[in-house]
Amino acid sequence: MKVFDSWQTWPEAEPALRERLSSDVVDSLAGAYEFAERWHGDQVRPAGEPYVEHLLQALEVAVEVAGATSLPVLTATLLHDVVEDTDCTIEEVRDRFGPEVSDLVAWVTKPDPGPGDDPQEFRQRYLGSFGEAPADVLVVKLSDRYSNVQRLDTHPRPAKQASYYAETVRWFMPLAAGSPVFKAPFAQWQEKFGYLAEH
Repeated sequence: MKVFDSWQTWPEAEPALRERLSSDVVDSLAGAYEFAERWHGDQVRPAGEPYVEHLLQALEVAVEVAGATSLPVLTATLLHDVVEDTDCTIEEVRDRFGPEVSDLVAWVTKPDPGPGDDPQEFRQRYLGSFGEAPADVLVVKLSDRYSNVQRLDTHPRPAKQASYYAETVRWFMPLAAGSPVFKAPFAQWQEKFGYLAEH
């Protein structure tokens, strides 16, 4: 199973991106990365790594697995958590990057449950919505999810490893199975982490 983590900083990502994309696209992505880096600040992932490493991992998956070259898709991949996990608003994303990017970010942003909503049911409705998502949204979301689970064994809570595995198998494996580019990587991931199904 391939792990996408060779880009831990923007200077590490930029040369590889310039081999694949036009200079204008890479320059624009540099601005998007700076925007995301500023908003995410000193946030860290559960295993302690800087949050921005996850954004670069997702970008690497989008480029290397999906072969994405669309500036809006790649920009949204870098910004996919900025509204959900920081104080940035979707309006700020739209003002800076335009409606196409903000629409993609809005699609993948998990809304907050309302009063009286059951959090688990609310999350399942959100996850289920990707069954009707446009192709560009799926590139962003599957790239994000692959980054999240590619090193699932490093999560400090075994119970979370098992629940995240089960959630990915239930909601995202069918989406990946319908994609010619994501099918094989997710199948290899499931084979590697299949032991978590026993928990």
